[in-house]
Amino acid sequence: MTKVYVSIDMEGVAGVAALRQVMRGTDDYPAARMLMTKEANAAVAGAYDAGATSVVVNDSHGDMVNLLAEEMDPRAELLIGSPKAWSMMQGFSGEFDVALFVGYHARAGTEAAVLDHTYSGRLFYEVRVNGEPWTETHLNAALAGTYDVPVGLVTGDDKACEQADAALPGIRTVVVKQAFGRGVARSLHPSAAREAIRGGAADAVRAVAAGELAAFRPPAPFVLEADLANSSSAELCALPPQVERIGPRTVRFESNDFVDVFRCVLAWTYLGASEAPRYPGT
Repeated sequence: MTKVYVSIDMEGVAGVAALRQVMRGTDDYPAARMLMTKEANAAVAGAYDAGATSVVVNDSHGDMVNLLAEEMDPRAELLIGSPKAWSMMQGFSGEFDVALFVGYHARAGTEAAVLDHTYSGRLFYEVRVNGEPWTETHLNAALAGTYDVPVGLVTGDDKACEQADAALPGIRTVVVKQAFGRGVARSLHPSAAREAIRGGAADAVRAVAAGELAAFRPPAPFVLEADLANSSSAELCALPPQVERIGPRTVRFESNDFVDVFRCVLAWTYLGASEAPRYPGT
Protein backbone atom coordinates (compact mmCIF):
# COMPACT_ATOMS: atom_id res chain seq x y z
CA MET A 1 0.00 0.00 0.00
CA THR A 2 1.31 3.45 -0.93
CA LYS A 3 -0.35 6.47 0.63
CA VAL A 4 0.38 9.81 -1.00
CA TYR A 5 0.00 13.33 0.38
CA VAL A 6 -0.25 16.27 -2.03
CA SER A 7 0.21 19.86 -0.84
CA ILE A 8 -0.74 22.25 -3.64
CA ASP A 9 -0.17 26.00 -3.82
CA MET A 10 -1.18 28.37 -6.63
CA GLU A 11 1.74 30.70 -7.39
CA GLY A 12 3.71 27.88 -9.01
CA VAL A 13 0.92 26.70 -11.31
CA ALA A 14 1.44 26.92 -15.09
CA GLY A 15 -0.21 29.98 -16.59
CA VAL A 16 -0.07 31.93 -13.32
CA ALA A 17 2.30 34.90 -13.01
CA ALA A 18 0.45 37.99 -11.75
CA LEU A 19 -0.71 38.82 -8.24
CA ARG A 20 -4.28 39.43 -9.35
CA GLN A 21 -4.55 35.83 -10.55
CA VAL A 22 -4.00 34.42 -7.06
CA MET A 23 -6.24 36.85 -5.17
CA ARG A 24 -9.88 36.07 -4.45
CA GLY A 25 -12.26 38.67 -5.84
CA THR A 26 -10.47 39.48 -9.09
CA ASP A 27 -11.81 38.51 -12.50
CA ASP A 28 -8.68 36.37 -13.11
CA TYR A 29 -9.02 34.28 -9.94
CA PRO A 30 -11.68 31.77 -11.15
CA ALA A 31 -9.49 30.70 -14.08
CA ALA A 32 -6.50 30.26 -11.75
CA ARG A 33 -8.63 28.08 -9.45
CA MET A 34 -9.38 25.79 -12.38
CA LEU A 35 -5.71 25.65 -13.41
CA MET A 36 -4.77 24.76 -9.83
CA THR A 37 -7.46 22.07 -9.65
CA LYS A 38 -6.29 20.45 -12.87
CA GLU A 39 -2.67 20.37 -11.69
CA ALA A 40 -3.83 18.70 -8.48
CA ASN A 41 -5.62 16.11 -10.61
CA ALA A 42 -2.48 15.54 -12.67
CA ALA A 43 -0.54 14.71 -9.51
CA VAL A 44 -3.32 12.41 -8.32
CA ALA A 45 -3.41 10.62 -11.68
CA GLY A 46 0.35 10.16 -11.70
CA ALA A 47 0.32 8.78 -8.18
CA TYR A 48 -2.30 6.20 -9.14
CA ASP A 49 -0.42 5.39 -12.36
CA ALA A 50 2.46 4.30 -10.14
CA GLY A 51 0.36 2.18 -7.79
CA ALA A 52 -0.81 4.55 -5.07
CA THR A 53 -3.62 3.15 -2.96
CA SER A 54 -4.83 6.49 -1.57
CA VAL A 55 -4.18 10.19 -2.15
CA VAL A 56 -5.03 13.15 0.07
CA VAL A 57 -4.82 16.64 -1.47
CA ASN A 58 -4.36 19.62 0.84
CA ASP A 59 -5.42 23.01 -0.58
CA SER A 60 -2.47 25.14 0.54
CA HIS A 61 -3.03 28.57 -1.00
CA GLY A 62 -4.29 31.72 0.70
CA ASP A 63 -7.58 31.02 2.46
CA MET A 64 -7.21 27.37 1.40
CA VAL A 65 -10.63 27.32 -0.27
CA ASN A 66 -9.50 27.30 -3.88
CA LEU A 67 -9.76 23.79 -5.30
CA LEU A 68 -13.04 23.01 -7.05
CA ALA A 69 -14.34 19.93 -5.27
CA GLU A 70 -16.68 18.81 -8.06
CA GLU A 71 -13.81 18.99 -10.57
CA MET A 72 -11.39 16.96 -8.45
CA ASP A 73 -10.36 13.41 -9.36
CA PRO A 74 -12.89 11.31 -7.39
CA ARG A 75 -10.15 8.96 -6.22
CA ALA A 76 -8.63 11.73 -4.08
CA GLU A 77 -9.72 13.05 -0.73
CA LEU A 78 -9.66 16.85 -0.39
CA LEU A 79 -8.52 18.85 2.64
CA ILE A 80 -10.03 22.31 2.25
CA GLY A 81 -10.90 25.27 4.49
CA SER A 82 -9.26 27.54 7.03
CA PRO A 83 -7.82 28.27 9.46
CA LYS A 84 -5.74 25.12 9.36
CA ALA A 85 -3.53 24.69 12.40
CA TRP A 86 -0.85 22.97 10.26
CA SER A 87 -1.48 25.15 7.20
CA MET A 88 0.17 23.70 4.08
CA MET A 89 0.77 20.41 5.91
CA GLN A 90 -2.66 20.02 7.52
CA GLY A 91 -3.53 16.39 8.17
CA PHE A 92 0.00 15.13 7.57
CA SER A 93 1.22 12.19 9.63
CA GLY A 94 3.34 9.08 9.48
CA GLU A 95 0.55 7.21 7.72
CA PHE A 96 1.82 8.62 4.40
CA ASP A 97 4.65 7.14 2.38
CA VAL A 98 5.54 10.20 0.30
CA ALA A 99 4.62 13.87 -0.05
CA LEU A 100 4.27 15.74 -3.36
CA PHE A 101 4.48 19.55 -3.45
CA VAL A 102 2.68 21.00 -6.48
CA GLY A 103 2.44 24.64 -7.59
CA TYR A 104 5.17 25.77 -5.20
CA HIS A 105 7.14 29.03 -5.45
CA ALA A 106 10.57 30.34 -4.49
CA ARG A 107 11.46 31.78 -1.10
CA ALA A 108 10.97 35.42 -0.17
CA GLY A 109 13.55 37.68 -1.74
CA THR A 110 14.45 35.42 -4.66
CA GLU A 111 15.43 37.47 -7.69
CA ALA A 112 13.18 37.09 -10.76
CA ALA A 113 10.90 34.49 -9.18
CA VAL A 114 7.14 34.45 -9.65
CA LEU A 115 5.34 35.81 -6.55
CA ASP A 116 8.17 34.81 -4.21
CA HIS A 117 7.40 34.64 -0.50
CA THR A 118 7.79 32.34 2.50
CA TYR A 119 4.54 31.37 4.19
CA SER A 120 3.29 34.96 4.26
CA GLY A 121 4.03 37.56 1.64
CA ARG A 122 2.51 40.04 4.05
CA LEU A 123 4.95 39.35 6.87
CA PHE A 124 8.29 37.64 6.20
CA TYR A 125 11.17 39.26 4.32
CA GLU A 126 13.31 36.20 5.08
CA VAL A 127 13.03 33.04 7.19
CA ARG A 128 16.29 31.38 8.25
CA VAL A 129 17.11 28.08 9.95
CA ASN A 130 20.62 27.83 11.35
CA GLY A 131 21.58 30.90 9.35
CA GLU A 132 20.38 29.60 5.96
CA PRO A 133 17.37 31.10 4.15
CA TRP A 134 14.62 28.49 3.91
CA THR A 135 11.69 28.10 1.55
CA GLU A 136 8.26 26.62 2.14
CA THR A 137 9.69 23.48 0.55
CA HIS A 138 12.41 23.31 3.24
CA LEU A 139 9.97 23.92 6.09
CA ASN A 140 7.31 21.49 4.90
CA ALA A 141 9.83 18.81 3.93
CA ALA A 142 11.49 19.04 7.34
CA LEU A 143 8.12 18.55 9.02
CA ALA A 144 7.52 15.49 6.83
CA GLY A 145 10.99 14.32 7.86
CA THR A 146 9.99 14.25 11.52
CA TYR A 147 7.72 11.36 10.47
CA ASP A 148 10.53 9.89 8.30
CA VAL A 149 8.48 10.60 5.17
CA PRO A 150 10.31 11.87 2.06
CA VAL A 151 9.19 14.53 -0.38
CA GLY A 152 9.24 13.05 -3.86
CA LEU A 153 8.21 15.92 -6.12
CA VAL A 154 8.22 19.72 -6.32
CA THR A 155 6.64 21.57 -9.25
CA GLY A 156 6.69 25.29 -9.99
CA ASP A 157 8.86 27.87 -11.69
CA ASP A 158 12.54 27.33 -12.42
CA LYS A 159 13.67 29.21 -9.28
CA ALA A 160 11.45 27.14 -6.97
CA CYS A 161 12.71 23.92 -8.55
CA GLU A 162 16.36 25.01 -8.31
CA GLN A 163 15.90 25.68 -4.59
CA ALA A 164 14.19 22.30 -4.10
CA ASP A 165 16.96 20.46 -5.97
CA ALA A 166 19.59 22.14 -3.77
CA ALA A 167 17.76 21.28 -0.54
CA LEU A 168 16.57 17.75 -1.27
CA PRO A 169 19.00 15.56 -3.23
CA GLY A 170 17.19 12.97 -5.34
CA ILE A 171 13.91 14.84 -5.45
CA ARG A 172 12.00 14.97 -8.72
CA THR A 173 11.18 18.46 -9.97
CA VAL A 174 8.94 19.66 -12.80
CA VAL A 175 9.55 23.17 -14.13
CA VAL A 176 6.26 24.43 -15.56
CA LYS A 177 7.44 27.98 -16.25
CA GLN A 178 10.55 30.10 -16.42
CA ALA A 179 10.36 33.18 -14.21
CA PHE A 180 11.55 36.54 -15.54
CA GLY A 181 10.29 38.68 -12.66
CA ARG A 182 7.94 38.74 -9.72
CA GLY A 183 4.97 38.95 -12.06
CA VAL A 184 6.39 37.66 -15.36
CA ALA A 185 6.86 34.11 -16.62
CA ARG A 186 7.22 32.08 -19.80
CA SER A 187 4.88 29.17 -19.13
CA LEU A 188 4.26 25.79 -20.66
CA HIS A 189 0.76 25.34 -21.96
CA PRO A 190 -1.31 24.08 -19.01
CA SER A 191 -1.99 20.76 -20.73
CA ALA A 192 1.75 20.19 -21.29
CA ALA A 193 2.48 21.15 -17.68
CA ARG A 194 -0.14 18.70 -16.42
CA GLU A 195 1.32 15.90 -18.53
CA ALA A 196 4.76 16.60 -17.05
CA ILE A 197 3.37 16.75 -13.50
CA ARG A 198 1.58 13.44 -13.99
CA GLY A 199 4.85 11.85 -15.10
CA GLY A 200 6.80 13.43 -12.26
CA ALA A 201 4.30 12.26 -9.66
CA ALA A 202 4.41 8.72 -11.02
CA ASP A 203 8.21 8.75 -10.99
CA ALA A 204 8.25 10.01 -7.39
CA VAL A 205 5.83 7.34 -6.17
CA ARG A 206 7.80 4.60 -7.92
CA ALA A 207 11.01 5.99 -6.41
CA VAL A 208 9.70 5.84 -2.86
CA ALA A 209 8.40 2.32 -3.41
CA ALA A 210 11.91 1.36 -4.58
CA GLY A 211 13.50 2.96 -1.53
CA GLU A 212 15.27 5.61 -3.60
CA LEU A 213 14.10 8.66 -1.61
CA ALA A 214 15.28 9.76 1.82
CA ALA A 215 13.43 11.98 4.26
CA PHE A 216 14.78 15.48 4.85
CA ARG A 217 16.04 15.41 8.44
CA PRO A 218 18.46 18.24 9.19
CA PRO A 219 20.25 17.86 12.52
CA ALA A 220 19.23 19.67 15.69
CA PRO A 221 19.50 22.13 17.31
CA PHE A 222 17.42 24.47 15.19
CA VAL A 223 17.82 28.24 15.37
CA LEU A 224 14.87 29.89 13.64
CA GLU A 225 15.07 33.57 12.72
CA ALA A 226 12.75 35.80 10.71
CA ASP A 227 13.05 39.32 9.37
CA LEU A 228 9.58 40.87 9.43
CA ALA A 229 7.75 43.58 7.54
CA ASN A 230 7.79 46.12 10.36
CA SER A 231 8.53 46.66 14.04
CA SER A 232 4.90 46.18 15.11
CA SER A 233 4.88 42.71 13.61
CA ALA A 234 8.11 41.92 15.46
CA GLU A 235 6.54 43.06 18.73
CA LEU A 236 3.61 40.68 18.25
CA CYS A 237 5.78 37.77 17.07
CA ALA A 238 7.91 38.11 20.21
CA LEU A 239 4.92 37.26 22.43
CA PRO A 240 5.21 33.43 22.47
CA PRO A 241 7.39 31.89 25.18
CA GLN A 242 11.08 31.43 24.30
CA VAL A 243 10.92 33.83 21.34
CA GLU A 244 13.50 36.61 21.45
CA ARG A 245 13.33 39.91 19.64
CA ILE A 246 16.91 40.40 18.48
CA GLY A 247 16.38 43.48 16.35
CA PRO A 248 13.71 46.05 15.45
CA ARG A 249 12.22 43.70 12.84
CA THR A 250 13.89 40.36 13.69
CA VAL A 251 12.77 37.53 15.99
CA ARG A 252 14.52 34.33 17.04
CA PHE A 253 13.47 30.94 18.42
CA GLU A 254 15.56 27.86 19.25
CA SER A 255 14.56 24.25 19.79
CA ASN A 256 15.87 20.71 19.42
CA ASP A 257 12.48 19.62 18.05
CA PHE A 258 11.62 20.69 14.51
CA VAL A 259 7.89 20.34 15.22
CA ASP A 260 8.27 23.24 17.66
CA VAL A 261 10.05 25.24 14.95
CA PHE A 262 7.22 24.60 12.50
CA ARG A 263 4.66 25.61 15.10
CA CYS A 264 6.60 28.81 15.74
CA VAL A 265 6.63 29.75 12.04
CA LEU A 266 2.86 29.32 11.89
CA ALA A 267 2.34 31.22 15.13
CA TRP A 268 4.40 34.11 13.75
CA THR A 269 2.39 33.97 10.52
CA TYR A 270 -0.90 34.39 12.36
CA LEU A 271 0.34 36.84 15.00
CA GLY A 272 2.28 39.20 12.79
CA ALA A 273 0.17 39.29 9.66
CA SER A 274 -2.39 41.69 11.13
CA GLU A 275 0.27 44.42 11.27
CA ALA A 276 1.87 43.65 7.90
CA PRO A 277 1.01 45.08 4.47
CA ARG A 278 -1.78 43.37 2.58
CA TYR A 279 -0.76 40.30 0.55
CA PRO A 280 -2.19 36.78 0.38
CA GLY A 281 -0.42 34.03 2.25
CA THR A 282 0.92 30.75 0.99
